[in-house]
Amino acid sequence: MRHFTDFLIASLIPLLILLHLYLSPYTKVEESFNLQAVHDILTYGVPFREIPAKLVAQYDHLSFPGAVPRTFVGALALAGVARPFIWLSESIDRQILVRAILGLFNSFSILAFRNGVARTFGRQAANWYLLLQASQFHIIYYASRTLPNMFAFGLSTLALRGFLLTTTSSPGAWVTSTRLRLSIGLLTVAGVIFRSEIAILLATQTAYLVFRKRVSLNRDIIPAGIGAALLGLLVTVPIDSFFWLRFPLWPELAGFYYNAIEGKSSDWGISSWHSYFTNALPRLLMNPLTWQVCIPLAVGMRATRHASLNILIPLLAFLGIYGIQPHKEWRFVIYAVPGLTAVAAIGASWIWTRRSKTLVYRVLSLALVASILASSSVSLGMLAISRLNYPGAEALSRVHDYGHGSRIASVHMDTLSCTTGITRFLEKPPPQSMMGGGSTLWIYDKTEDPQILLRPTFWERFDYVLAEKPEKVIGRWEIVEVVEGFAGFGLIKPGDGMEGHAKRSVPADTFWKTSIADTCPDLQPLWQIIEGFLRHHVTKGWWIGVKMKPKISILRKQIGPYNISPS
Repeated sequence: MRHFTDFLIASLIPLLILLHLYLSPYTKVEESFNLQAVHDILTYGVPFREIPAKLVAQYDHLSFPGAVPRTFVGALALAGVARPFIWLSESIDRQILVRAILGLFNSFSILAFRNGVARTFGRQAANWYLLLQASQFHIIYYASRTLPNMFAFGLSTLALRGFLLTTTSSPGAWVTSTRLRLSIGLLTVAGVIFRSEIAILLATQTAYLVFRKRVSLNRDIIPAGIGAALLGLLVTVPIDSFFWLRFPLWPELAGFYYNAIEGKSSDWGISSWHSYFTNALPRLLMNPLTWQVCIPLAVGMRATRHASLNILIPLLAFLGIYGIQPHKEWRFVIYAVPGLTAVAAIGASWIWTRRSKTLVYRVLSLALVASILASSSVSLGMLAISRLNYPGAEALSRVHDYGHGSRIASVHMDTLSCTTGITRFLEKPPPQSMMGGGSTLWIYDKTEDPQILLRPTFWERFDYVLAEKPEKVIGRWEIVEVVEGFAGFGLIKPGDGMEGHAKRSVPADTFWKTSIADTCPDLQPLWQIIEGFLRHHVTKGWWIGVKMKPKISILRKQIGPYNISPS
């Protein structure tokens, strides 16, 4: 029975990651490079003849290179794993497939870390770790998203498992030394190829182990680090020089120079040095009991203090040092979350095993269960809201419905559309034959040049346009549909009802949805039960409404003389 319970709890991680993928299948611009790269590799293959001409003509990254080059290593790996599944079924949804592969790899790393927690602190602490991890939103939601950070996340989590086991093993043992070198290698490779900030995490982890005299700098750290760095360079430099047509190219070095040395990352905003502690971590950990009760308890109890500090000190040092960089985003420090959650699980296990001894532990145990249920509900609500951030993908899907049956259909997609969900995976491939009925050859355009967009002749070749500002589109067009997107929250008063839209005084271009269930039909039955109970018994009718706003207009060409709209 114990093994079955462990299995059920462990299955939460991959199942929740796949559920989030299924319910929110589209992606944002931050994820687009790797996803477009996987598409191009799967669709066009890797050219070995006329390489520059084919890459320029077929691959997306040379037309839209971004501020700094990104590595193709992760995209190439995903494409390689996905290819056998495509051979088995050509009709498989390739974007879902690719994201599922990444999500399952990250779920494997989380479960491997869980096993490390179990070997170090026991199965009960391991199960609490999984429950706390599963009730957090960001890792579960982003585990399948092709951000460079999420490629690095799996490797860093596997490395942290090794460091966790190293701190509890006998120093100098062959197994300990091998495990440590592997962990150093994983972090080094992740930093060299995917995210350079992992070098800070590697430095804090190894410095702490040297300080504790757990490892030898000359015998363990330097050989493992140099070997892994060379391996990473031998992988990334040839591959990325090939795809970017620039030799030699080390993308992470270029990104580090651009962001850290030239300070360009500050153009995206700056935050105070303590923001990772006061803003990012509470959001990532989500459950307030983790940092307000469980982690302090794990550090405060003599029996768990030493093991907890072995995990905490390197991670907190990483956060403190990286906080010097002015520009901050939660995804830059997501690698610390499994370790911090593990320490919280130690405290949670301590409380749970003593729930029958005193009233205080009994109350805290009930609070733990309630907090996980509450965090899971909040995470569910965040999932429902996050679905609303991809109006571009929704609009393109509806355009395909409008143009179905046409022999040839062309569509222009503006910048907002392309940055809110549209990827090359969503584009319809050319039909194998134009002779059959219902076959449509779709032509897609993503022109951004403002001078070209002012030419009336530019718009003549399109049948449909996706536009944030339809008044900027030149010619005779009809708006056939408007796709809305998330625009914020608002308070709904008792009596506004549970169905339809609340009647409120809001700007003309917005409307309210009274229920998060309205934003996520797949979860509607479950969420309506939760919402109904909370509104009736807890909030007495008060609720949080979701504010929607028109984002993208779908325009269809009208036959007739052109009418140039003012710009």
